[in-house]
Amino acid sequence: QVQLVESGGGSVQAGGSLRLSCVTSGRTFDNYVMGWFRQTPGKEREFVAAFIWSDSRTYYADSVKGRFTISRDNPKNSVSLQMSSLKPEDTAVYFCASASKPTLYYHTTDGYDDWGQGTQVTVSS
Repeated sequence: QVQLVESGGGSVQAGGSLRLSCVTSGRTFDNYVMGWFRQTPGKEREFVAAFIWSDSRTYYADSVKGRFTISRDNPKNSVSLQMSSLKPEDTAVYFCASASKPTLYYHTTDGYDDWGQGTQVTVSS
């Protein structure tokens, strides 16, 4: 099992930036995909971005493309999500997730095995 811990959430004004980090521990050698999702009250968890460890491919939701960047961090087996030009609609709890096998479903919660506890991001207008 993989443990994931997110950090970096907080409050920012619209147009500002935040950087989220996700540190993994445990069976990290099984990681194939790392993803970020977000959730607001009463709504389903939605895909934000994914990073494929084997070839560093990245994928983004249309709503964040061009504003968010997912990347590998140091130490190894950590990823970050750089968020710029933030909008009030980006307000959510952001979750980091890990997939222990290759998956085509990196954009859905079903594609992931382990999840962090989440970190709150609040963007004010």
